[in-house]
Amino acid sequence: MRTSQQFSIMVFLVVSLSACQTSLLDSVVNRPDKPDAGSTPESELDLSKLVSEEIVIAAAMPITKDGQDDILEREDDPLPIEPEEQEVINDLWMRLRNGFMLDHHLDSPRVKAEINWYLNHPDYIDRVATRATRYLYQIVGEIERRNLPMELALLPVVESAFDPFAYSHGRASGLWQFIPSTGKLYGLKIDYWYDGRRDIVAATNAALNYLESSHKSLNHDWLLALAAYNSGEGNVRYSMRKNARAGKPTDFFSLGLLRETRAYVPRLLAISEVIANAEHYGISLKPIANEPYFNIVDVGSQIDLVKAAELAQISIEELYLLNPAYNKWSTHPNGPHKLLIPVNKAAAFQKKIADLPNEARISWQRHKIRNGESLGLIAQRYQTTIDTIRRANRIKGNLIIAGESLLIPVATNTSEHYQLSDTERLKSTQAYVEKKLGTEPQRYKVQKDDNLWDLSRSFGVSMRALAKWNGMGTTDLLYPGKELLVFNARKPVEHLATLPDHKQVIRKINYKVRNGESLSRIAHKFNLPVSNIEKWNRKIASQKYIQPGDTITLYVDVTQTE
Repeated sequence: MRTSQQFSIMVFLVVSLSACQTSLLDSVVNRPDKPDAGSTPESELDLSKLVSEEIVIAAAMPITKDGQDDILEREDDPLPIEPEEQEVINDLWMRLRNGFMLDHHLDSPRVKAEINWYLNHPDYIDRVATRATRYLYQIVGEIERRNLPMELALLPVVESAFDPFAYSHGRASGLWQFIPSTGKLYGLKIDYWYDGRRDIVAATNAALNYLESSHKSLNHDWLLALAAYNSGEGNVRYSMRKNARAGKPTDFFSLGLLRETRAYVPRLLAISEVIANAEHYGISLKPIANEPYFNIVDVGSQIDLVKAAELAQISIEELYLLNPAYNKWSTHPNGPHKLLIPVNKAAAFQKKIADLPNEARISWQRHKIRNGESLGLIAQRYQTTIDTIRRANRIKGNLIIAGESLLIPVATNTSEHYQLSDTERLKSTQAYVEKKLGTEPQRYKVQKDDNLWDLSRSFGVSMRALAKWNGMGTTDLLYPGKELLVFNARKPVEHLATLPDHKQVIRKINYKVRNGESLSRIAHKFNLPVSNIEKWNRKIASQKYIQPGDTITLYVDVTQTE
């Protein structure tokens, strides 16, 4: 219900507006932007409608506390200003800069030293920028979605130089350099066909999950979270507790961390600073368009990668660089069945793949089973897995009958056509080493029960060198049939059967000794001979006692442990 005061004001407005209708009409008729054609003549304007509309507008205006209508006080207000359009960012580097949140600690000598290294190696920055072109947009988008510091997008510069096939001798792989155990902990599938540590999308999500988790648990400190990413949360926590007990600060720069970690975080801060102020530092960054490089296409079932490249009209190299998680000649038989395809090719590829029947996606070969053959030997011959053969032929167990035939999914082309499969990458590594050393290597085919440590002793070379020559990590397991190159061998290898029977399910584990444990107790726990443990751990065997916290290597039949 309106008060008498409000009613009086409304009457006043009606009268005032009616009296001013002529001036209002003039302003309408004579406005500069009035259209020339199709206008209503002045004499035909419905003045009563104009007046009634103005009354409705006036009545709808709010009444101020002092009883005065706002419209009376704002007659001379300017027209509303249209909001300015958001700045269009065409360069992805600019988008990165806008998202930087961290203090780059330019007063730190460690950071200064890393900045100087980058400035002295502009070719390195250019090389990294070229590689990053394929992946950076996706990474930036995910970081923005999570509202994280954009400096994290540059972590692959430090980890892998944006090489999706980067592999360390510590068994870390991919842009984000996950080791197998951590990768699996964060949901990355790893098997014969597929290594999720190299999956661009999956590994990015896993890395950011890891960093977010560490940030939350380490006092919401991003530098500590980054240190944990490099050396593990346990090491960071230990150093923090040690400093706290000594009454020292527990920030990153005050901690006594591993040498590698002490350089790792400043390295990220340094490259972030260089990117943030490239012009100041005299660095010319290779432009990266602020637009998606790829689309994700679900192909639905296993497909030969050469066939996929042909359908997408891109090179097989480009397909592998976008899909580095696939180890072999095809997508995984059991999935994932997703491929990253360049944006400008994705729509046409999706249409072609939808029209391609499943039987045309891979090639098949009929194999007649011979006497003495096993599924393992057949799988090795055709570069596939026992499980794949089982599924293709609906076989349960390992029983096969000589004379019967198996259908084997095989690559459409020879291995050389799959340039970046793990087999071809190994060949390339071995060829490079052979050329660099200038000596003819001895070739050795891995036998059942072989391991790098025993082979290195037999050849008289270091385990690290043997691993490096063959594109491996020192802790990698060897698979029968794999060919190794050995340079400067002291003597031919002798087969050393130190592992349990490979008919069992063997897994390599790094076991940390607990209080009160001895080698005999550990051997009993895992159903192993003490002599084998000593062979696998020469350093430990030379000690009189093992100590709590010592790490020993075990090759364990997981079916025989509790």
